[in-house]
Amino acid sequence: MLTLEKFEEASEVVRKVAVETKLQYSEYFSEHTGNKVYLKPENMQMTGAYKIRGAYYKISTLSEEERARGLITASAGNHAQGVAYAAKAYGVKAVIVMPTTTPLIKVNRTKSYGAEVLLHGDVYDESCEYAKVLAEEKGYTFIHPFDDLAVATGQGTIAMEIVKELPLVDYILVPVGGGGLCTGVSVLAKMLNPNIRVIGVEPKEANCLEQSLKKGEVVTLPSANTIADGTAVKTPGAQIFPYLQKNLDGVITVPDDELIVAFLDMVENHKMIVENSGLLTVAALKHMEERGKKVVSVLSGGNMDIITMSSVVQLGLIQRDRIFTVSVLLPDKPGELARVAELIAELQGNVIKLDHNQFITTNRNTAVELKITIEAFGTEHKKKIVDALNEQGYRPRLIGVMV
Repeated sequence: MLTLEKFEEASEVVRKVAVETKLQYSEYFSEHTGNKVYLKPENMQMTGAYKIRGAYYKISTLSEEERARGLITASAGNHAQGVAYAAKAYGVKAVIVMPTTTPLIKVNRTKSYGAEVLLHGDVYDESCEYAKVLAEEKGYTFIHPFDDLAVATGQGTIAMEIVKELPLVDYILVPVGGGGLCTGVSVLAKMLNPNIRVIGVEPKEANCLEQSLKKGEVVTLPSANTIADGTAVKTPGAQIFPYLQKNLDGVITVPDDELIVAFLDMVENHKMIVENSGLLTVAALKHMEERGKKVVSVLSGGNMDIITMSSVVQLGLIQRDRIFTVSVLLPDKPGELARVAELIAELQGNVIKLDHNQFITTNRNTAVELKITIEAFGTEHKKKIVDALNEQGYRPRLIGVMV
């Protein structure tokens, strides 16, 4: 059972391996949302995510015989590192089954803790089924990443720290994949202060908890297609679901494109790398109806590979009109390209790519198509540049950004 005594015990145990991440007040998000926003940076844990808490506490509760058999789990990456690190601390074998889509950084870091990594399945659910089969075949002790009360208890230590540091917190926003973190945080928060409202935040395309709560029973989604790979779960935990029904105050769903903008906000204003799943609670801030409240956003992890990071940054700049591409038609004569470049420069636009096509038409008056990718300050600046090109008769046409 999830009891206050167990949460207190877990807090003492996880202190051996977990950093007590201090709340960071965000002037930027507070100003933009009308609430007093605090960030709980679990991305700063040694393994890059909160999962070390639940994994280590769970393994501490196992018998010597259970640990000696070797441990196995399935994970999209963060729980994998938590189990691998905890297994190394206890000197036992760990086998981790991860989806084939897992970012390379999570695979490599899991291996760096000495775990054996097997890639299987496109999403977590498929990896989990395979891990259970291997546990049965080889006698390993299976450590579920979220549907386990001991794991949820370990994750709930986050709430202990939040309330200790901010006793009058009004809302705690928690990312949701399978629901383990949300279970631990919501149960303990209500024990410590029944007035605290805990809101789960899911990717819109992987909202298994929202659908399950609506139906009143655990629901399995047909797919979980989201860039928030750490929360790409099709089925919430059956054991923990009743606790979520009782203690959770609501669910907010966030589309993937809002995570892209949230990444830029976090990097530019807080100089922190937070993975897409951890950004769910940041993107959810603008969806809250109340104002003037003390809100804590749990940043669940920061394990993001460089390729994904570069794609997110580029897409974020495009969404914010800080990079855009226009197509213009020029007369086929010397100096026209220089005139266009000079016009853009006068307006402080920065040309970052050109594609010059002389053979688009046989009409020499408009014989050259020029595609220009431009860096701008934002939407107003972009409009100013496009309007100026139009006034000069270049007939600019916005097209997809050329990379």
